[in-house]
Amino acid sequence: MANKAGRSFLLFRSISLLLLAIMATGVYAQVQPRDTLRPGAKPVDTLAKKNAVMAKDTSHIARDTSHKALVDSNRIRVNAPAPHSPRKAALYSAVLPGLGQAYNREYWKIPLVYAALGTCTYFFIWNMNNYKDYRDAYRLRVDGNPDTKDNHPEYTNPESLKVLRDYYRQNLDYSVLFFVLGYGLNIVDATVFAHLRSFDMSNDLTLRVSPTLINNRTLGIGINISVGGKKNRKNNWFAGR
Repeated sequence: MANKAGRSFLLFRSISLLLLAIMATGVYAQVQPRDTLRPGAKPVDTLAKKNAVMAKDTSHIARDTSHKALVDSNRIRVNAPAPHSPRKAALYSAVLPGLGQAYNREYWKIPLVYAALGTCTYFFIWNMNNYKDYRDAYRLRVDGNPDTKDNHPEYTNPESLKVLRDYYRQNLDYSVLFFVLGYGLNIVDATVFAHLRSFDMSNDLTLRVSPTLINNRTLGIGINISVGGKKNRKNNWFAGR
């Protein structure tokens, strides 16, 4: 019986030692990772390095983003359409008639401009030819030489040739005047309609008539006019004693 008890005790002690060894191994395995995270250990240095690298990458990304935004803003600024300039429209029409209307994109006015200027040019040439013809005929008629003949023998009186010469000379002056007026009107039209392209043609136009006090003393009639949609402009008129 004593031998059996001793063997049982030895077996129990062996099993206990084995269990303690297994438990100690498990505890060591659980404690070991905690020791690796102590301050000053290598994993901590690795984590700091990773944070520094991430911060550096973030700064590069922010710098690239700001540079890209600047480039995009400059690109938008370059691609933005230039404002419509009445001065350019006037200059274009002065250099070449109809070019200001083309700048205003009013292409239908170009044939009208050239029709007006072309008509004036045609009558200028026609009056100039007739003026020279009757001027030379009058000179030949009054030169005192019977051998010279003019192109208008149907007019026996030299004064008739003089009257016709003066008539076509007057029409010649009118042709030049109308040509200058047409050229100037071409410039004025381009300038005015270039100004009107940027004018706010809003449908919000209101008129209100109501009694009011002028200077808080005199009773009168007030007219309030509001023009414009987003940018309202009000004009007030008063009438009274």
